[in-house]
Amino acid sequence: MNKITIDNIDVKGKRVLVRVDFNVPLDNNQNITDDRRIVAALPTIKKLSENGGKVILCSHLGRPKGKHVPEMSLAPVAKRLSALLGTTVGFASDCIGDTTSDMINALQNGDIILLENLRYYKEETDNDPAFAEKLASHGEVFVNDAFGTAHRAHASTEGVTKFIDTCAAGYLIQKEIQYLGQALTNPQKPFAAILGGAKISGKIDVIDNLLDKVDMILIGGGMIFTFFKAMGKEIGQSLLEEDRITMAGEMLKKAEEKNVKLLLPTDVMIASELSNDAETSVVLINNIPKDMKGLDIGPDTIEMFKNTLKSAKTVVWNGPMGVFELDKFAKGTYAIARLLAEITSGGAITIVGGGDSAAAVSKSGLDDKLSHVSTGGGASLEFLEGKTLPGIAALNDA
Repeated sequence: MNKITIDNIDVKGKRVLVRVDFNVPLDNNQNITDDRRIVAALPTIKKLSENGGKVILCSHLGRPKGKHVPEMSLAPVAKRLSALLGTTVGFASDCIGDTTSDMINALQNGDIILLENLRYYKEETDNDPAFAEKLASHGEVFVNDAFGTAHRAHASTEGVTKFIDTCAAGYLIQKEIQYLGQALTNPQKPFAAILGGAKISGKIDVIDNLLDKVDMILIGGGMIFTFFKAMGKEIGQSLLEEDRITMAGEMLKKAEEKNVKLLLPTDVMIASELSNDAETSVVLINNIPKDMKGLDIGPDTIEMFKNTLKSAKTVVWNGPMGVFELDKFAKGTYAIARLLAEITSGGAITIVGGGDSAAAVSKSGLDDKLSHVSTGGGASLEFLEGKTLPGIAALNDA
């Protein structure tokens, strides 16, 4: 990565503004139900604190859209972070303003404070320069460790870099770029991509970018039906993007021209409705009844994917194989997670691109059995598309 990192900077005695991604799920009682994103930021926070920096953490949570929404407060995160670090993390009830500035000015070397939800201000997502300058005034050094928002040019990710001279990457961003970048620029071969999710429109640029890099692409999820429609198959009531049929056909042709093996399911699990109580059956792709929906990949497809991936040395996975939020249609997605854990133990490099895939891996309890599980769904997707991520581009070059 050609950006300076926290290993290149001296933070002793300095105020260090750190953009983290603490956008964690909360239940109705404001309890954190998944703290993976907090845990992922710990190495950077510890490093800055132990080196004598005055650590000022900022993040968003949810989508309050410029309003003060108590249910989206970061106060529970400050408590969880204190417990994880074994030290008191201060909490400011605002992210800007005199009271917050006074709290920051009172920090001693090694102290840590978390600011209230950035998105209580609409100016955050608008990347408003005046708001960015107020945020930037908190720090003498800026560190971005929020990969999950690196694809957004917001005040706290890109705007603040215009007002702080030293802007560096944290350990999490380093790790994300190391794994995703290595996969795209210098992968161990054979290189396979597994792509799923509901819509082909969300993955078409990824497929296009990967066709020049991978040896095989395995496709699951709702988007398979747009491909099948392009092939003239009956898809029943399955999900379809009418305006992407031609594009899907072109992508199949392109894969063939580039000699990339593009594998589509051979069988699917079908049901008449999206419900855990629905009666299901497994049919071959050519036999989907007109009144049924395909909602997960079938056992033959799982076996085919398994046999294909056995030889892979690098695998990138983004998107579930079915409607995994419902247990009845989660078999394919969990089977892929287990399969990747198996080939990782055999020496393959396996990378999960955040979002629903990461949630499935976590639910499977396999986080530590894969090479890397990204914390950023949208960011990893845009990185795989070959796009520049503004939050990283804005950091100082090494």
